[in-house]
Amino acid sequence: MKILIEIGHPGHVLHFKNFIYECRKKGHKIKVVSKDKEISLQLLQAFNIPYINLGKTKKGLFWKFIHTSRAILKTFMVSLRFKPDVYLGRASAELAFSSFILRKPYLCFSDTEHAKINRIVAHPFATKIITPSCFKINFGKKHLKVDSYFELAYLHPQYFKPDPSVFEDLDSGLKKGDEFFVLRFVSWGASHDIGQHGFNINNKRKLVEVLEKQGRVFITSEKPLEKEFEKYRINISPERIHDLLYYASMYVGEGGTMASEAAVLGTPSVFVNTLHMGYTDEEAKKYELIFQSTNIDEIIDKVNCWLENKNLKKDWQEKKNNLLKDKIDLTKWMVDFVEHKFD
Repeated sequence: MKILIEIGHPGHVLHFKNFIYECRKKGHKIKVVSKDKEISLQLLQAFNIPYINLGKTKKGLFWKFIHTSRAILKTFMVSLRFKPDVYLGRASAELAFSSFILRKPYLCFSDTEHAKINRIVAHPFATKIITPSCFKINFGKKHLKVDSYFELAYLHPQYFKPDPSVFEDLDSGLKKGDEFFVLRFVSWGASHDIGQHGFNINNKRKLVEVLEKQGRVFITSEKPLEKEFEKYRINISPERIHDLLYYASMYVGEGGTMASEAAVLGTPSVFVNTLHMGYTDEEAKKYELIFQSTNIDEIIDKVNCWLENKNLKKDWQEKKNNLLKDKIDLTKWMVDFVEHKFD
């Protein structure tokens, strides 16, 4: 079988990488096209996944239109040569166009209820729209809900084994068992981020001040960090971040994906965002792995409360195990679903 996968964001690399590995083992042919966004190409190279570069867009609606038009055309030309049997990706104008013109199935994955623009472009052309079972919107006959999270495509114990050598890469004197915290700040540049918010500069200062009294602080950020926080920047290869997140005492950040990654790894997670997604809400309410708020006083109170628990990580590992009992191996499901022609 020939499968064409589109990568539009670094998180998509993680979502599909094990699917690509498993399909390669089974003799399927994979073609990957990828936008040059943030660290997407770096991750593809790190995971030894060949790709065709769709280019990098500039800021502004005009340049986004030009880039998308070129990417659509390039994906179509790749499709004519490769002749895929099926397309896989998130909501993508590139896949929507090629799959429609060539009359090939398009499996569209979505886990963000607020990504309205992408849905408008892609969903009418999708053969199946695949979401976590906790997704809050119903897309009708095309919609297929799967009892898993997209983060489990790469962080399920079947595929992810934490590697303590990450502390050597970190080169900070930190060792396994030490108290440390991972903070995440986002760029707020996505279409679904309009009107939403997380930390302001004063709240960042308050949070860092509180956490530094308990252990080391490390920050990962989509946008340039304020000068005062630059000394906290994580200095490891991006593919190692989940090893660090697994061993962290706590995650606090604006990124929903990383909040969920921490949760499924059994790391206490504070999600600082006004947006609510089905998967983070379920991890918060059903499994009690995430606390969500944008109120800095509530956040600091929760952080201090959690840190008073001497068995915090052990308790979260038990909660994580309860989650894993309920959720399926998403990568295995994806491979089986494609091989059985979407039955």
